[in-house]
Amino acid sequence: MSEPIKEYEEMYLKALYQFHMTDSDKPIRTSDLAKVMGVSAAAASEMVQRLASKGFLDYERYKGAKLSDIGFVESARIKRREGLMEVFLVRMLDYQGDVNAAACKMEHGLNNNLESAIDRLLGYPEYTPDGDLIPQIGRDIQTIASSMLLPLRALPEGLSGKIELLVLEGADARTMEDLGIVIGAIIRSTADGYYCGGSNVNISSNLSSRILVRTE
Repeated sequence: MSEPIKEYEEMYLKALYQFHMTDSDKPIRTSDLAKVMGVSAAAASEMVQRLASKGFLDYERYKGAKLSDIGFVESARIKRREGLMEVFLVRMLDYQGDVNAAACKMEHGLNNNLESAIDRLLGYPEYTPDGDLIPQIGRDIQTIASSMLLPLRALPEGLSGKIELLVLEGADARTMEDLGIVIGAIIRSTADGYYCGGSNVNISSNLSSRILVRTE
């Protein structure tokens, strides 16, 4: 595990994770993996043996492979990073290009600390924009503390935060401004929604995910 996982190995592990989630008891055949990855059977077989030698797979010749415990955790981590990047691109950047392709490229550049920071910033999302479940295995969910930057939607009930960033434009930005939702304002999460500027305000989940607050 001391040797860093190569990008092309991560691509295989993501595919293996999908096979595992479809049927965790069924051995993954090299021919099926080759088809999904768009490579020859020989190339897929070589990679399976490589991943098995690193402890990510339990492999039995002529029968197929299964993710080991370590392989399952590692592949889930990789898949989670890709999902987080998809959420980040759509929710925070309103990216209009090929979200899946961009997220695939970006997830390879994340380390554990950056993953945790982005996960927290997004409010620990459970699903990708396409509705796919984001793996929870090995997830580092931190207790909300003071002076922590996070989306308004992740602000626990009863806590207050100072608005530091609004990832909004057009009508959404004007509506929030009319409600007093501006940079520097103090907003509190309540059982009925949010309290800001002396009034209760209702903000949709989509908009509250684009308002970043610093906890007090």
